[in-house]
Amino acid sequence: MQCPFCSNKNTKVIDSRTSEDGNSVRRRRECPVCDARFTTYERYENLPLMIKKRDGRLERFRREKLLNGLLRATEKRDIEIEVLNDIAVKIRQTFVEKGVTEIESEAIGEEAMKYLKNLDEVAYIRFASVYMDFDSVGQFKHIIDELKKGG
Repeated sequence: MQCPFCSNKNTKVIDSRTSEDGNSVRRRRECPVCDARFTTYERYENLPLMIKKRDGRLERFRREKLLNGLLRATEKRDIEIEVLNDIAVKIRQTFVEKGVTEIESEAIGEEAMKYLKNLDEVAYIRFASVYMDFDSVGQFKHIIDELKKGG
């Protein structure tokens, strides 16, 4: 770390403590050249999760938008909103934990379908029909046949 007083590039850490919230580290440093002491803080950078849309645009991830899609798929099904909210949070967390900051919109759809398939088959088919842009009865039949096979 560079000394802010004399610009020496080799300073020494004399004390290091984790912050109360656990999200940063406070370090007391000393410059061996000018004997100045100063404090630095180290925190992780919380970058926004960006979604790359099919048309190439980038859009900030919005949990509410994903939740709305899940709500539409589960409309008139006996599924509590808390369950759907948890799914939306888990999907976002999946990508955050991987350390990615930009993901394809298809990856979000795939994750949502995994959860819906285990939660409610009708909701899964509804979501798939929009996500995969079904345009024929054959596509519905194909996905229903896959569900019957257990695939």
